[in-house]
Amino acid sequence: MDTQRLYYNDSYLCTFEATVLSCTPAKNGYAVVLDKTAFFPEGGGQPADSGTLGCAEVVDVHEKDGIITHFTNAPLQAGSTVTGALNWARRFDHMQQHTGEHILSGIVNSLYGWDNVGFHMGADVVTVDFSGPMDSAALAKAEQLANQAVYAAAPVCVSYPTARQLQAMQYRSKKEIAGQVRIVTVGTSDKCACCGTHTATAAEVGIIKILSAQNYKGGVRITMVSGGRAFADYCLKTAQANEISAALSVKPNQLTAAFTRLKEETAALKMQLAAVQTNLFAKTAALLGTKDANVCLFEDNLSPDDLRRLCLLVAQGRSGVSAVFSGSDTAGYKYALASESLDILSFGKSFHAACSGRGGGKPPLLQGSCTATKAQIEQYFAALQPI
Repeated sequence: MDTQRLYYNDSYLCTFEATVLSCTPAKNGYAVVLDKTAFFPEGGGQPADSGTLGCAEVVDVHEKDGIITHFTNAPLQAGSTVTGALNWARRFDHMQQHTGEHILSGIVNSLYGWDNVGFHMGADVVTVDFSGPMDSAALAKAEQLANQAVYAAAPVCVSYPTARQLQAMQYRSKKEIAGQVRIVTVGTSDKCACCGTHTATAAEVGIIKILSAQNYKGGVRITMVSGGRAFADYCLKTAQANEISAALSVKPNQLTAAFTRLKEETAALKMQLAAVQTNLFAKTAALLGTKDANVCLFEDNLSPDDLRRLCLLVAQGRSGVSAVFSGSDTAGYKYALASESLDILSFGKSFHAACSGRGGGKPPLLQGSCTATKAQIEQYFAALQPI
């Protein structure tokens, strides 16, 4: 006997009574089957509800062949009557996200003809994959119309059309579905075959916000939030904008211009710093004296690019191996090795074996890291034969 799905007729039902048909041990708990349930099982991109059955916590819910199984952390007596209670905050959040997705998907379909070919409701955001491309202007238009649909407060209706009615009906996800098809209609925004839970009106969605979009498999994948998630996202970003505007001493609506100016100033300072470092590196190389000896230098706080530039300057005209290291015995060392005359690839293999290093490159330069101490590295280079 299939489990009676109470959530199909009332998404707002938070508590109910049911008979325990079976309870069997399962991985990390128990598998409980009821004669009826208000718990939505994971499916169609929507996560399962959570809550309690009596004193047992419901940690997951799945459906197979019409039977809904509740996975609990404690056993229940078969044949007993049990009270189920949903985690309402989780259920209502899922209702907002799912209804918001319906509205946006329906509008995208009517505007551009693209289908929703992928839907996933995560813990923080919802992702939707559309079958065709949309630029930022197209997405902005769809988002604006979706929020206008929310303001219109259209009712969300569930119907169970006959096979003949279904054949004549225009709706999204029109594909072969075994058994009775459940149609969810949101005003004039969307009509779709769906098994999920939804708000009673579009107004309860609150707000629909597209957070990001990227090209995906010939179409576009969007990340979106609705309702409480959209409000939380707005609060977070407003707080961050206020913090940044205070730090930069500008108004929040001037952040983009302030960031552009700061980026340009930073780029100019980096160029000045690079020029100063190049002069310093050249002087360091000039002070090393004879060009027929190996060189092993340790310098503080050098980036990989700094290591490369200094090492190549030191190696100019030198017949041996030039090595520059930056780091510490506890954190390890980044390195650059260079030689204009030796097989630096073969030398690198020897160095890696002796000093627990790894890296790569092509002549005349190798870069990487090693976990040997400074003393061990210096001992290795001291033992090298003079060139």
